[in-house]
Amino acid sequence: MASQGQQFPPQRQETQPGKEHAMDPNPQFTSPEYKPSNKLRAKIALVTGGDSGIGRAVCHSFALEGATVAFTYVKGQEDKDAQDTLREIKEAKTSDSKDPIAVPADLGFDENCKRVVDEVVNAYGRIDILVNNAAEQYKASSVEEIDEERLERVFRTNVFSYFFLTRHALKHMKEGSSIINTTSVNAYKGNAKLLDYTATKGAIVAFTRGLALQLVDKGIRVNGVAPGPIWTPLIPASFSEEETAQFGSQVPMKRAGQPIEVAPSYVFLACNHCSSYISGQVLHPNGGTVVNA
Repeated sequence: MASQGQQFPPQRQETQPGKEHAMDPNPQFTSPEYKPSNKLRAKIALVTGGDSGIGRAVCHSFALEGATVAFTYVKGQEDKDAQDTLREIKEAKTSDSKDPIAVPADLGFDENCKRVVDEVVNAYGRIDILVNNAAEQYKASSVEEIDEERLERVFRTNVFSYFFLTRHALKHMKEGSSIINTTSVNAYKGNAKLLDYTATKGAIVAFTRGLALQLVDKGIRVNGVAPGPIWTPLIPASFSEEETAQFGSQVPMKRAGQPIEVAPSYVFLACNHCSSYISGQVLHPNGGTVVNA
């Protein structure tokens, strides 16, 4: 580790969504220490924001575990990352799973979410695992900087899409299926610089708990994952060069996490023989920050 808490070379990306291929170093989405064991064999998984960051690591781990994977991305801005992820999934997938697909979509609108679900179901026949993961965030020093347009945009991506995708996907999910929502440590500890993003992540915790109760009689489990500081394209696309360089140094482990350190939480929650008695809960891969879960 460099002096004064530096974690990464100073860098900045000017637009969101950020680009994984432009990061230095690239996030780690896999590890030779990960040993798959067919936990998700014959399952069909849909992962939003699966082209990069945590989403890419989840897609790759799901593929290693035997799942057939579909993921969404932002057309134009994330084309290269999406193609890279497709290639990695194809190389990782098991022989009895189907080829992955990447679906471009702005998930903030109901009709787009329905189209995504329809495309996945047309390709694979059903959905067994839904991972609501897509998100965007922007810094603000004051609540007065957050106008109506920005607030709506952030909530559309981070919250509306979770509702929209879930309601359409449920028509094609059966008993034993799993829904996993990505929230954040910020929902538990707060974040003064990311107020609107933090508010969406709190909403996701409440959504997860309420939906779990609503779907328990259908045998569909609903859980969440609340990552801490993870090295993903959101970071250089959200913060200054100085902040990015020191990203993650504030947690007890004194470092940022890598996406591959988060992905096994999703595998665990997606796998029925690992987590069949767990619903309405949130896992916390966050570098040692103690929260009231």
